[in-house]
Amino acid sequence: MSPRSEAIFDPEGRAKKKAELEQKRLDPNYWDDPEAAQATEKEISIEKGWLDAWDAVNTHAENVETLMLMESEEGEDLQEEIQAELAALVPLVDDLELKSLLSSPDDHRDAILTINPGAGGTESQDWADMLVRMYSRWGERRGYTVQLLEYQDGDVAGIKSASLAIRGDHAYGYLKSESGVHRLVRISPFDSSGRRHTSFSSVFVYPEIDDTIDVDIRPDQLEMQTFRSGGKGGQNVNKVETGVRLIWNGELSDGSQERVVAECTEERSQLQNRDRAMTMLKSRIYQLELAIQEAAKNAVEGSKKKIEWGSQIRSYVFQPYTMVNDHRTETKLTDVQSVMDGDLDDFIKAFLMSEVS
Repeated sequence: MSPRSEAIFDPEGRAKKKAELEQKRLDPNYWDDPEAAQATEKEISIEKGWLDAWDAVNTHAENVETLMLMESEEGEDLQEEIQAELAALVPLVDDLELKSLLSSPDDHRDAILTINPGAGGTESQDWADMLVRMYSRWGERRGYTVQLLEYQDGDVAGIKSASLAIRGDHAYGYLKSESGVHRLVRISPFDSSGRRHTSFSSVFVYPEIDDTIDVDIRPDQLEMQTFRSGGKGGQNVNKVETGVRLIWNGELSDGSQERVVAECTEERSQLQNRDRAMTMLKSRIYQLELAIQEAAKNAVEGSKKKIEWGSQIRSYVFQPYTMVNDHRTETKLTDVQSVMDGDLDDFIKAFLMSEVS
């Protein structure tokens, strides 16, 4: 790769960081604090993954250069081999460029998505379910683990609410761009008159915290409710009260009072659902504190950026034409079906680049 590419991607800086992290392993007391050690191991894994990706890019780039040199010197037609190497190189470079935009402290974490339909009854509930599928497909395309945490069926079709955990390298860093209101325009399959409908669903994305982050929840701030699960869990979910809803009423660091709710229905036991709901609850409280810090930072810097998840971010038009338009970056794609199948990287990349700029 060129010196300019190395300046942009900074492989030397990452290699130095990896070496410094690996140096910690030499401490005889390294594993005395398992949580800190595991956090360091995860950082090492992230840097190693990035450097492995850099090496793969370099390998394909060098192959292209070698083939082009052989073609010019020996007069042999090697275009088929060159195009094959380029086809392998381009997505690797795109992915590396995308990863290089993720530098916030929580970008490396796993992500939790909560999806809720807006007003509009069955049509909005169906739209929310389509978004669940879209993000599940996105995670699967990247080789991530996708787990359904909570799923409440709609009255006729779709969902009343759903939560997904998407776990993998920088899952939150990528998906944080998806928080907001998503708008659908289509001819409703639930309208016998064949009229065009506009529906809205909200997506809220927050980082899944681990034991390295302490979120203090006092018992007097917490209420637990149990109920019979109505989602897609095991055979016993509709027979016993395995579903758990946790409600926190407390004060945030800026003095504001907040009510935070998290529920899990998809595990087979009430205890498992409670543990998962507690992780979700703490993650949401943590995200609220991050928003407070970000708002304070923006106030100091004079930024006009809104710190809110309720603004409309993207429109998906199925009729009378096909178009997906991200209103923050004006990124537009006409292949709606590809987007609904999880092809979101163009929107994510455009958002991350706009944040950096």
